[in-house]
Amino acid sequence: MAALKLIVGLGNPGPGYADTRHNVGAAWVREMARRYSIPLSLDTKFKGEIGRGLVAGVDIRFLLPSTFMNNSGEAVGSVSRFYKIDPSEILIAYDEVAFESGTAKLKHGGGSNGHNGVKSVVAGLGNKDGFFRLRIGVGHPGSKDQLIPYLTKQIPQQSEREQIAQSVSFAESIVVDVVQGQWQRAMTALHAPEPNAVKTEPNPGET
Repeated sequence: MAALKLIVGLGNPGPGYADTRHNVGAAWVREMARRYSIPLSLDTKFKGEIGRGLVAGVDIRFLLPSTFMNNSGEAVGSVSRFYKIDPSEILIAYDEVAFESGTAKLKHGGGSNGHNGVKSVVAGLGNKDGFFRLRIGVGHPGSKDQLIPYLTKQIPQQSEREQIAQSVSFAESIVVDVVQGQWQRAMTALHAPEPNAVKTEPNPGET
């Protein structure tokens, strides 16, 4: 696999959404940008905050769409087309209600599992879904009727926020393998019985 060229964190814009479950993907990308000293700045041409720098020797861009979640593909598609980035060179980080908080999984391709942000990204990439995903578990409220406020209005308790952050606090060796496109090696490392390990799903057909 090719090295990554673009890492995207999905979420809704504005301080009112920053700490909600729906914004965990964006929060992770902000933390990664801070970790690797990559400044992010708003670029209206790309409809998002974007930054560029080196991660493990890889020239990579970080993107936070400034549109609302359901239109995330406008920013991703714009950056992808302008810089000629193939979907297989993109990692999208987002919230996943199918997993409990404290669980995170990597996946390549497949469906959106009902996630409107991912649906928009697929559309923005010309209906191509062959990008990588970091699915960050946030749990489910138990009722479909409660899902929207659960994701977009409720602020998780500190203990849950710490669980979520821990699930994506990757060791440097794992970050290296991910950005360099060494996915099989990353999967092997992520399956190791370590406190910070996360599970992965190598099956591209899973939804």
